[in-house]
Amino acid sequence: MKHSFKNLSFPELKAKREELNKKYMEFRFQSVIGHVDNPLQKRTLRRQIARLNTLIWQQERTLKAA
Repeated sequence: MKHSFKNLSFPELKAKREELNKKYMEFRFQSVIGHVDNPLQKRTLRRQIARLNTLIWQQERTLKAA
């Protein structure tokens, strides 16, 4: 399930990225301990963070060009 982040503003994108990064780190710690319900969630979180990074990079380029 892909989440649509395209309608978020630039500060909202950055906040969402920070939220997902924290969630990813917590998930990694839980996986080391061994208390993970869904191991595929790690891949999903990484991909969502990558999508956000791409959108943030694109908006930064458009802001610099303007």
